[in-house]
Amino acid sequence: MEMVEKLTLITPDILLFIGAVVVAVVGLSGSRTLRGAVPLITGLFLIGSVVLTQFVYADPEALEKSGLLFPKIGGYVKSLTGIVGLGLVALGTGTVDRAYERAVASGSTPFDPLRVVRGEYHAFLLLSLVGVMLICNATDLIWLFLALELSVLPTYVMVALSRNNRKANESAIKYFFLGAMSTALFLYGFALLYGATGTLSFLEMRDVLTAQSATEAGIPTFAVIGMGLALLGIFFKISAVPMHVYAPDVYEGASNPMTGFLSIVPKIAGFVAIIILCGTFGWSGREELTAAGTTMVQEGLPAPISAMLWMVAVLTMTLGNIGALLQKSIKRLIAYSGITHSGYMLIGIVAGTENGTDALLFYLAAYSLGNLALFGVLTGLTRAGQDIESIDDLAGLWRTKPRLAGMVALAAGSFVGMPPLIGFWGKLMIFIAGVESGHIVLVCIAAVNSAISSWYYLHLAGVPIVRMSTPRSEAVTDGPRMAPRMVGIICGVGLLIVPIFTSPLYQFARTSMRYGELEEPSKETSSLAPREEDSEAHG
Repeated sequence: MEMVEKLTLITPDILLFIGAVVVAVVGLSGSRTLRGAVPLITGLFLIGSVVLTQFVYADPEALEKSGLLFPKIGGYVKSLTGIVGLGLVALGTGTVDRAYERAVASGSTPFDPLRVVRGEYHAFLLLSLVGVMLICNATDLIWLFLALELSVLPTYVMVALSRNNRKANESAIKYFFLGAMSTALFLYGFALLYGATGTLSFLEMRDVLTAQSATEAGIPTFAVIGMGLALLGIFFKISAVPMHVYAPDVYEGASNPMTGFLSIVPKIAGFVAIIILCGTFGWSGREELTAAGTTMVQEGLPAPISAMLWMVAVLTMTLGNIGALLQKSIKRLIAYSGITHSGYMLIGIVAGTENGTDALLFYLAAYSLGNLALFGVLTGLTRAGQDIESIDDLAGLWRTKPRLAGMVALAAGSFVGMPPLIGFWGKLMIFIAGVESGHIVLVCIAAVNSAISSWYYLHLAGVPIVRMSTPRSEAVTDGPRMAPRMVGIICGVGLLIVPIFTSPLYQFARTSMRYGELEEPSKETSSLAPREEDSEAHG
């Protein structure tokens, strides 16, 4: 019966896996019409997965018998992954050799399934999203390892497929070998965790480590080293120091749609995996009412792990900022920007499950929306048939395409944290969580870094609006597909509109990190969410 409950929670994942198979087969069809329907079919499977997620995670019995450390986290993460996937599918509608398609249509070239990449790209995209979703349902180390690998292995091929040139192949090779090294690190860390606890199950591991921490000897050194190595390997997924060096080169070599994918999906996978691993060391998500009537989350991480996360957060946000200040390539700028944002998000991990992880999950949504807006514009434009590569390519965009220039400005403003954009609320929640958990110095360092980042973000926003067009930027025209530009406009407007729903979205993130419903929902620990009694008083 327990297996049935586990299968119930992964039905959205199974649906996407079926979708990947269907898309791969349809993409090999000799009919150009069927091949052209691949993005639509992919989108329908993603919509079905998001809808199915709402149903399966509304079943309390399935959640209770799931055997998960955080049974509800999948409801939020799978919904976010599916919605982000829809945007990425729209961005990737142009990942096809159009010259070859025209040659086949005219009859000058015979149809060759091996040269058609549309189905492969979207099938691998779905498989990677399946891996992200499966991470949420990981009950043991083996499951987590396989899910992490499923989320990243397709991306190696996608980078190579995204652009038919030497630079893309070079980026894919770099990405693969560095990814293999990170896999070896966290796999060795997993082995040490198993050796220190004698179990693969996260629930049993948490109980063993809790019992060990209560003894005079404390948690074994091997367990702490294993956790450190596992985190170090997963830092590759989120582009955190010292596993960040691949990001600028790989982002630059991949196509714009693929760079958008790499900037979002691996971060979701990596941070969810970190949350689960931290859960084995004391994070429970369980809330207890104190005698004073307030709630308190039971948690605790070993001091060396907390110190490691603290230091990595500082180095990641600082080195990411330094790298971004020196960039003229827009994709390398976004790569270093993503590194910086990983540092901010690590504050949520350091802060813990009291408020930190809630803010982290919200920040992931805000960050994803901003990236989709920016890459929607970049993918929707072309310069002499090539991707937009340089920030200077956007000079004077306001005069020819004011809406797209406005979306670039909104995305940059959200990244820097300008109110009332959603990025402001994401940073505010992360910073408040850090202060409430006592990490004031860390938050001050983050605030300084955020101020520094405003230089290159405002530069990115100002080039399309303030700078005069140049012969280079005058060659920029609309791409052959409208879908990416629509994604950019919709998500850009969303940066303004979604903040209206900040409280419900934050509550969704907060609930997903709690093991059970609060006994008294009106008593909230967070200063970010409105209190019910306050509403009654003002009413």
